[in-house]
Amino acid sequence: MARERWNSQLGFLMAAVGSAIGLGNIWRFSYLAYQHGGGAFLIPYLTALLTAGIPLLILENGIGHERVGSAPLAYHKISPRWEWLGWWSVIFVMFGIELYYSAIISWCLNYFALSFNLAWGDDPNAYFFKHFLRVSDSPFRLGEIRTPILFGLILTWLAIWLVVYRGIQKGIELANKIMMPVLLLLTVVLVAWSLQLDGAWHGIQVYITPDFAKLNDPQVWIDAYSQIFFTLSLGFGIMIAYASYLPDKTDITRNAVLIALINSAYSLLTGFGVFAVLGFMAQSEGKEIADVVTQSIGLAFVAYPKAIGLMPGGNLFGALFFLSLTVAGLSSAVSIVEAFVSAVIDKFNFDRKLLVTFVSVFGCLGGIVFTTQSGLLWLDIVDRFITHYGLVTVGILECIVIGWAFDLFKLRQHINRISSLKLGMGWILLIKVFVPLMLGIIFFGDIYNELQRPYGGYSWAALILIGRDWLILTLIAAFIVAGRPWRSDRPSKPGRSVKSKIDVS
Repeated sequence: MARERWNSQLGFLMAAVGSAIGLGNIWRFSYLAYQHGGGAFLIPYLTALLTAGIPLLILENGIGHERVGSAPLAYHKISPRWEWLGWWSVIFVMFGIELYYSAIISWCLNYFALSFNLAWGDDPNAYFFKHFLRVSDSPFRLGEIRTPILFGLILTWLAIWLVVYRGIQKGIELANKIMMPVLLLLTVVLVAWSLQLDGAWHGIQVYITPDFAKLNDPQVWIDAYSQIFFTLSLGFGIMIAYASYLPDKTDITRNAVLIALINSAYSLLTGFGVFAVLGFMAQSEGKEIADVVTQSIGLAFVAYPKAIGLMPGGNLFGALFFLSLTVAGLSSAVSIVEAFVSAVIDKFNFDRKLLVTFVSVFGCLGGIVFTTQSGLLWLDIVDRFITHYGLVTVGILECIVIGWAFDLFKLRQHINRISSLKLGMGWILLIKVFVPLMLGIIFFGDIYNELQRPYGGYSWAALILIGRDWLILTLIAAFIVAGRPWRSDRPSKPGRSVKSKIDVS
């Protein structure tokens, strides 16, 4: 069966950017910038982008293109003993991150509808936690299924199914060619609107004023590298799969640089909008910025709704804001499903349409736990273990396998033959030494903090049974799937023959 291809370089770029730009670009980056020295945070952030983000993105694009396969197939072609690593990443991302991510998109859909009449009232904090989510007091008390969230979840999965079902060119590429310009337009409108609000420039000043003393804190640098790693979808298996659909002659390094820069530029742009709104809110309520900044999800579902209720035309602003969150979330959710679907098709040669339908139904059913009253608590625990332990472990092993078990010089030769920006020894050293070292620091730092005090104040039973065991079960599944025989001829084809297939003149 012939492998699908992107219809154009622009289509690939839009899809890769759509995967990278997600909900975290809007709320997590802005919060980290505020927390870690405002404008000074750009120093570790850009350092992380140049020394880890772009090099790893080049690595994943390069290995997907050179080995011509999804993450499991690419690792199998390097060495069959490492196939499980590719399966582990796409399985825990698909049946972990995707399940709760689709629930968050459902929240965004609900808040899009709620924006038109500002249904959250004068106390968005109480509305979000006590009325909308009705959060239980323990992860083990599931409580009732929140019907509005369940309906939003079903709509989310219908949208994901529709895009991935139609394949690479007519589905993912076409959808991202529509979604990415729409998202950019919505973001520009929101930022421009935000800058006109009273007090907006006070918020901007807080956002961009550097506090260089913060740079002495190692946690600032760790958070910067963590943000870059997660925001570029590194370790997800997505970029490997997407690169495998590229034609023989393509510019790997230029594409990687463009994806990384567009993603980071979008984060910087949204930061101006976020802090303009926070500045307006602080002035309206006679508070300091520090008193209105809410971490992570609360920034979008508590602080922003509060500000929306205070500004003229807030209902329209709110609708545009939550629509932009929905579009950003969907573009990333689609890429996660495609990474998994691509891997299964490579391994078992299943029919795409039947497989996508099955995965979408199963994914929707699996996401129901995150629509219950303890859904937020499950989300918090699962996200913590998958992103801080699962993805970081995959990133470390990725550098070791491709950097040391595989001939990295051969991969560099392949990339340099077809790329305008040439890689030197610096890239080799970053992949072999620096990036795994930084990820190792993040990994062991998190374990140390975890042992000092259980994460989030949860019981050890909840962290072990929900967080740790989620990773263990997906790891077991990865070894089981990796042990099954291949039903396609793709493993027998080691990769692209650069000399015979690529015009390097």
